[in-house]
Amino acid sequence: MITIYPAIDLKDGQCVRLYKGDMDAATVFNDDPAAQARAFQDSGCRWLHIVDLNGAFAGAPVNRAAVEAILKAVTIPVQLGGGIRDLATMAAWFEAGVSRLILGTLAVKNPDMVHRACREFPGRIAVGIDARGGRVAVEGWAETSELETVTLARRFEDAGVAALIHTDIDRDGTGAGVNAAASSALATAVSIPVIASGGVRDLSDIQAVMDAGSLDGVITGRALYDGSLDLAAALTLAAQPDRTQPDKTQPNKTQEGGTNAGDTAC
Repeated sequence: MITIYPAIDLKDGQCVRLYKGDMDAATVFNDDPAAQARAFQDSGCRWLHIVDLNGAFAGAPVNRAAVEAILKAVTIPVQLGGGIRDLATMAAWFEAGVSRLILGTLAVKNPDMVHRACREFPGRIAVGIDARGGRVAVEGWAETSELETVTLARRFEDAGVAALIHTDIDRDGTGAGVNAAASSALATAVSIPVIASGGVRDLSDIQAVMDAGSLDGVITGRALYDGSLDLAAALTLAAQPDRTQPDKTQPNKTQEGGTNAGDTAC
């Protein structure tokens, strides 16, 4: 069993998908993100993955109104990333109703802040590891560091991080197929649950994530919007038990509505 996270990427208040993280290569799929969120919930999804793309580049929330509209439109948990750089912003988002926050740039540039956030908001902090050629990218993927993915992940081994979200930037939005091998390698290197992201095309990618046996979930966006991935079929497949998946239970009991990475099938 794995969790499927339908993605809603926000740019200028609209639901878009980028190609390899390029803000100038955005395709608008819905100008009403809240309606899109309701559609995913009505389809049976139990989690939403939201990214404030403008916020990721600006270093502060930009699409706040769109996110708040989504939070009012659905009852399922929402995980959010993009432009989250301080504890005050985190507290504000949790107060607004977000269940889990994803810290990416902050994890590279201020890891102590991530550790503190995990203490302040136990079970509700995920770390986004966005990789290009095995190296971690930051600032909305505009900068690629010299830091390797596993090195970054191990910095948070004992922090109480709820999940690692591993994105292969070169596959993101391309439909080239999920890099389950790279995500699985990361998952076997640490004890933190790992969610794969980037490149999902069809049901074979959902199967690949399940066959990896070490991954807790997968994020998919473009494949759902262009119809190459049937959501109902994906949810059915993802709900099947996986006896090969190791136990990666973390000592980070979720508070105030948060949920650990592998708690649901969608």
